Amino acid sequence: MVPVLLQTLPFFALIGLGYGAGRSGFFGPEATAALTRFVFYFALSAMLFGFAATLSLGEIWSPNFVLAYLIGSGALYLVATGVAWARGTGAATAAIEAQCAVIGNVGFLGIPLLALLLGERAVGPVLMVLATDLIVFGSLVVIVITGSRGTVSPRVLLTVGRGLLANPMIVSITLGLAFSATGWSLPGPAASFLDTLGAAATPGALFAIGASLAHLPFDNPRVAAWLTGLKLLVHPAAVAAAALWIGVEAPGAGVMVAAAALPVAGNIYILAAHYRVAPERASAAILVSHVLAVLTVPAWIALLT
Repeated sequence: MVPVLLQTLPFFALIGLGYGAGRSGFFGPEATAALTRFVFYFALSAMLFGFAATLSLGEIWSPNFVLAYLIGSGALYLVATGVAWARGTGAATAAIEAQCAVIGNVGFLGIPLLALLLGERAVGPVLMVLATDLIVFGSLVVIVITGSRGTVSPRVLLTVGRGLLANPMIVSITLGLAFSATGWSLPGPAASFLDTLGAAATPGALFAIGASLAHLPFDNPRVAAWLTGLKLLVHPAAVAAAALWIGVEAPGAGVMVAAAALPVAGNIYILAAHYRVAPERASAAILVSHVLAVLTVPAWIALLT
């Protein structure tokens, strides 16, 4: 585990650097938001397009892979929802807690980290996990929250669909695969442009994660600990069991488990704050899971490799 830990430390050190800059006030909320927008809409999009442009749809799409991931994640989603209901929370809060249990920081942390540690073979499966999270669970939580308020309508479903079509990560992957299907190679200047812009994604994203964590409120540590345990320990175990049951091949199964071991995604707090559904609870889970992931993520990757 120690060699893997040493490889992952620079990633988490960048998160820590961003956190320190945010806590000290040197990097305020407005600067953090601006950096996050740059990474999300430009640098990360360039990285994803560059990855997808070198892959075929067959290298990314695998029905067994998606089925196993959905079964493992879906089972845990139901468990987290049931426990939340048992504590007397409403459907909307239960949906946010379930989201914390199964949605990891794949875009900002997982893609650069797993590509480095597991090699280029990890890129296709990681993109598949990212797309599944965005399309399936990202849509589900919005539908559940709006449904709990009695406002589900064709207009809501249309809004969800438009949100997916406008998501730069979905757009970048789709355009990259479309370009790959042409069989063409990127012209030299275009490839250099994407490489240069995409290179800013990893340090920018990690620093933005840390700075964002510094500005998040913290509440209900018991629930945060529960959700962190589900995300960092139970989620990868559930996905691993589903992959064994379905018969996913070893390389893809390992990447799937590693992706499931990532800490809680930061965009859950944005979603919770937008709908005013337990934002402090989501932010606490995000913060605690990122702190403990320094040890748990290397442990899972060492186990897998």
